[in-house]
Amino acid sequence: MKILIVQPYLNLMGGVERVILNIARHYDAPIYTMEYSKGSTFKEFRDLDIRTIGKEVPASGLLPHRASQGLRYGYNFYNMKLDADYDVINAHISPSEWIRHRNKRVLWYCHTPPREVYDLYETRMQYRPAKEKLLYAAMAKVYKVVAKRVVKNIEEIATNSTITKARIEKYFYRHATVINPGIDAERFSSGPDHGYFLYPSRILVNKRQDYVINAYRRFVSMSKNKRMRLVIAGTLSKDPEHLAYYKRIRRLAEGLNVSIMTNINDSVLRRLYSNSTAVLFAAMNEDYGIVPLEGMASSKPVISVDEGGPRETVLEGKTGFLVKSELEMAKMMKLVADDKGLAEELGRNGRRRVSANYTWPVFFKKFDVLLKKVAQAEA
Repeated sequence: MKILIVQPYLNLMGGVERVILNIARHYDAPIYTMEYSKGSTFKEFRDLDIRTIGKEVPASGLLPHRASQGLRYGYNFYNMKLDADYDVINAHISPSEWIRHRNKRVLWYCHTPPREVYDLYETRMQYRPAKEKLLYAAMAKVYKVVAKRVVKNIEEIATNSTITKARIEKYFYRHATVINPGIDAERFSSGPDHGYFLYPSRILVNKRQDYVINAYRRFVSMSKNKRMRLVIAGTLSKDPEHLAYYKRIRRLAEGLNVSIMTNINDSVLRRLYSNSTAVLFAAMNEDYGIVPLEGMASSKPVISVDEGGPRETVLEGKTGFLVKSELEMAKMMKLVADDKGLAEELGRNGRRRVSANYTWPVFFKKFDVLLKKVAQAEA
């Protein structure tokens, strides 16, 4: 079966990129993308067939970064007609699914409907300059109109969790099949505890690094263990909104034993997991969340906000804790820092859970079913 993958960008190291990487490897599939930065994403992409596509849109460069980016992505995928021979087009981050306008047999693996257009619209608008809000409001309306027109024709939609499935049904009125992404558990291991909490995630406002910094501040005030550190590690893009948030969390962390590491490579990240005391997670109603799975694969307890995907993957009191406030997170941080036996037990349970339930063979067994169904759709 000939699979073509389409994705707006490959310039980050995150859960989405990891899923695309594994699908491309498994099916020996070329990846069509508008932006590819070898040094900013997983190095394994260099061994794959990456095809940079797309045309510049006149005057798009005069718009703010996010608006310019959205216009170029949307215009190109909506108008693109692929000449390549294929059985199925596998689209990922929106608006790559708009390729369905001029091409058939599309399987959209929807990591999430674009949250800055839907459930995080108000949150993201708060951080935009007043002079840009009208522009972004207009673009969000245009997106919704086009998406409604295109998504109804997509042959099949798969997604990563039940919470994302609910969003797809709410915003697009379409059924989606939940296929949890896997992880390569054998790439992760548990090393000696070096006395720090780890929060690895892209640095942007809805990942809420400020939440874990505030929780850590509370932990310090209630704990006798003054040597415990907080390490924040994640991809930082050149997006002005993300850079502004990065400056904000650096100010928030002043005076605390907090390290903020940006754009680290995969091996450094795995070492950070391996030597942590516990892995924290605070993303706002996260679609799925690879971080808790990687933390469990590293045999570390996971302390996550009680929202989104982690509700499905983290077992309360068995592999970690689901918390409802910064104070609760601080209390659970103190618990695992003080009780090494408990931390080790939670970590062992987490490793077993990942190995049994969240592997790539499990993912591809379900993914194959949808691919065959789409490939057989009427041309």
